[in-house]
Amino acid sequence: MPLNIPIADFNNKNVWIIGASSGIGEACAQWMVHRGANVFISARREELLHLLVSKLKPLNNTASIHCLSLDVTDENSVHKAVGHVLEVWDHIDVVLFVSGIYTPIRAENFDYQISKKMVQTNLLGPMLVVSSLMPQLLKQQFGHIALVGSVAGYSGLPQSLVYGPTKAALLNFSESLYYDLKPHGISVHIISPGFVKTPATDQNDFHMPALISAQDAANAIGQGLSKGEFDIHFPKRFSLFLKFLRILPYGLYFWLIKKFLKV
Repeated sequence: MPLNIPIADFNNKNVWIIGASSGIGEACAQWMVHRGANVFISARREELLHLLVSKLKPLNNTASIHCLSLDVTDENSVHKAVGHVLEVWDHIDVVLFVSGIYTPIRAENFDYQISKKMVQTNLLGPMLVVSSLMPQLLKQQFGHIALVGSVAGYSGLPQSLVYGPTKAALLNFSESLYYDLKPHGISVHIISPGFVKTPATDQNDFHMPALISAQDAANAIGQGLSKGEFDIHFPKRFSLFLKFLRILPYGLYFWLIKKFLKV
């Protein structure tokens, strides 16, 4: 039995995708539009949003596509964006938070300012968006909050000295949010991709097992939402392996990570 309410049909659903200018977010926008959803796409780079809108082809003539510049680290920007979306739509069916930044960091190049920016974007950003949307979601008593984390949040991985902890905290945040919002009919989903071919992962200089495309990631996310899954993780051959590693003694865990990631 699904933990959340399944989304059997995305046709005419109002879906706000935050972080849609490239990578997984862009692929999710294409996935949703192709299934007839009304879509708001947001990101900081407004020129890329307009480019994406020009490429999106709705499934039917009634679906609408809007773009809206948004900086998830800026309170005024987020509050203004929420207000604008609710001027266009009287309700929100799905808010999909994909925005995130990844800078490879190890202890040898630990930089506090870069780390602070990652925490602000990857953790405080979704918290700010969720808190700003909460009055509307509680008023309508339905909807879906889907937050994109990472399998890096399961355990410590190479070059994820700061990125991993932000995603681990997002997982914990989502679990607590689920408890609080389920009685109100609001669904919460935590999405944990493995390695996905994007500009972010292009920075890695180590072997990335089970690397998939952004389109495959978007399909996994869409299918997970359709089934009402709380824990949407993929590709399963890699994400299940990392989940299994957490029950092993640390000596064996560290050895296996080094062996499989070739670091």
